[in-house]
Amino acid sequence: MERGNKMAVMPMKRLVADMSIPMMLSLLIQSLYNIVDSIFVARLGENALAAASLAYPVQMLMIAVGVGTAVGLNAVLSKALGAGKYDEASKIAASGVALAVLSSLAFVAAGLLFSGTIANAFTENKEIAEMCHQYLFICMTYSTGNLVCMTYQRLMQAAGKSFLSMVILAVGAITNIVLDPIMIFGLLGCPAFGIRGAAAATVLGQWVSMVTGLILQKYCNKDVNVSFKGFRFDTKIVKGIYKVGFPTMITQAMQSMMVTCFNVILQPFSTTAVAFFGVYYKLQTFLFMPMNGLGQAGIPIVGFNFGAGNKKRIYEAIRVIYPAAMIISLIGSILFMSIPAQLLGLFAAGDAMLKLGVPALRIIAPTFILGAVTLISGYIASGLQDGMTNMAGAVIRQFVPLIPCAYLLGKVFGIGGVWYGFWISEICGVLYSVFRVRKLLKIRLSHE
Repeated sequence: MERGNKMAVMPMKRLVADMSIPMMLSLLIQSLYNIVDSIFVARLGENALAAASLAYPVQMLMIAVGVGTAVGLNAVLSKALGAGKYDEASKIAASGVALAVLSSLAFVAAGLLFSGTIANAFTENKEIAEMCHQYLFICMTYSTGNLVCMTYQRLMQAAGKSFLSMVILAVGAITNIVLDPIMIFGLLGCPAFGIRGAAAATVLGQWVSMVTGLILQKYCNKDVNVSFKGFRFDTKIVKGIYKVGFPTMITQAMQSMMVTCFNVILQPFSTTAVAFFGVYYKLQTFLFMPMNGLGQAGIPIVGFNFGAGNKKRIYEAIRVIYPAAMIISLIGSILFMSIPAQLLGLFAAGDAMLKLGVPALRIIAPTFILGAVTLISGYIASGLQDGMTNMAGAVIRQFVPLIPCAYLLGKVFGIGGVWYGFWISEICGVLYSVFRVRKLLKIRLSHE
């Protein structure tokens, strides 16, 4: 079935499943990068786990730049394909790859020059700071594979090749999972690199994904031709990518800022609190990956039909994607509330972390349903060529009022009060996002 026909006529439930399930699986596998890293790093001690947790916001910032560029590329490319503008689509694709490479060079330079300074700014503990530096230096200096592989993955997704999109992410994640214990603990004749081994396994997996994406794009994605012969940046194309992509970039960067600020709030309580929050956030990220897969599948579906002027199909997609995300989030909430000790036990949690973490997970878990609605709303808006809704929703649910509320509640009620900040922020986020998407649909589709 040709891509245009697939997006235009395939039954919506089947189309959403066809587009999202491979993406869900690939994102779940990809999220194991950080889960598996943390599980093995925890075996090196709580300080090593805290160091990886402190480095995580910088990793998230790199992901933010890559995802922002890729989401903007996906939205603009899908609309061009939906309108039948294939020559323009090829120019858009080449621009996306070039932007990813240029973006990565900024992180390479920062890693070479400032990774030690960044690590020391995160903590006064010299041992933790040194391990954080070692981890950051490798992840930042070799970040090109990370950003470029995201771009190739989105080229496949925009062309409706969801399985190949999954393959690009999956091969890198599997590489990382296999190499982690070998390089951290020194198995099969490899030296024991400790926390540096965790970082090296991560970047090697990312480069394997990038090379896989390049090969699959060349031989398996004939719908979108990526050629740099006579290539020059087109200002209109770049603006179009970042019109959607930059707000998404800010959205993703908010997660980095939130984790950094939370670490600052938690450090006066204990190192255990910092280590726990790093574990929690990676578990939460893993849970939200299926919902991200649904939302990211929604971008090309909504974008294609927006470009084709098919209002009915857009509303059909919305009626399928929202309930599916809420069901997934409900299952996750029940899981986090039912077996919190077992989840933390995966990371060698001691008595202190269990005492702190079990009630914290049970307090936060019910908010996942609200977060799912806000998340999906942002992706639907991106498919309609509006990135601002996604950005504003993320700012509300992940920064303001979350950080000031968590700080004040912690001051008044102790560490147990910190976690109720998530309730306040998620309620505000869902109220905004539902209102905004309803208004956006009315405005953007009123001419149909």
